[in-house]
Amino acid sequence: MKLKKILGNFVPKRCAKHVCAIIVAGGSGSRMGGNVTKQMMELDGIPVVVRTILAFEKTPAVKDIIIVAKADEIDIYKEFVKKYSFKKVRRIVKGGDTRQESVLNGFKKIDDDCDFVAIHDGARCLVTPKIIEKVLHEAELHEAASAANPVKDTVKITNKEGFVLSTPDRATLWAAQTPQIFRADLYRAAAFMALKEGYGATDDNSLVEHLGGKVKMVDCGYRNIKITTPEDIYIAQMLLKEEKQ
Repeated sequence: MKLKKILGNFVPKRCAKHVCAIIVAGGSGSRMGGNVTKQMMELDGIPVVVRTILAFEKTPAVKDIIIVAKADEIDIYKEFVKKYSFKKVRRIVKGGDTRQESVLNGFKKIDDDCDFVAIHDGARCLVTPKIIEKVLHEAELHEAASAANPVKDTVKITNKEGFVLSTPDRATLWAAQTPQIFRADLYRAAAFMALKEGYGATDDNSLVEHLGGKVKMVDCGYRNIKITTPEDIYIAQMLLKEEKQ
């Protein structure tokens, strides 16, 4: 109902002429331990976030990249732009207190002629242009799409004491990844409606869902991992090594 009220009953389909990527890299990486944030840790001599940016840099459909960074790392990103000759990085903006606020800070800087916005976690560094294009294709068809993978484990819903309340059908469960790609005007409506209502979410799909929109889950496999804990670095290194063989 909210979606129809804001966007109307008819939403035209159109091809993505201008895709803007927002790479969210404002995390502290507290679960990694140490003094280096997860996005600045290196994989084969290249910082995690640089690998992420490179994937979007190499994706033809992506025209602009906005990086949302920690305030004390903004100058580092400026050096990355020079060192790695990034051509699509248009702005580097300061992150907010939450991921949701950080994404909004970046979204406010997209160009007016942006058709689709691709939101991606800077620490999900094994993303590829193929994955980005695959999700974008579904977003063009359905207005909103998200990289994801089917859940392999049996999931239990419990009460606060840890006792099982129910077991959802595993066939209907997906683990959301990024990129999450949306038609820009749809995401604008979702983000600002959430802000107005004080609605908080841990991913951008939830904002569109809250508005009443439908998000298409796109199976992108299990290799598009997010660097969160020290174990993830080792897993990513193994996957990269495997790709080179």
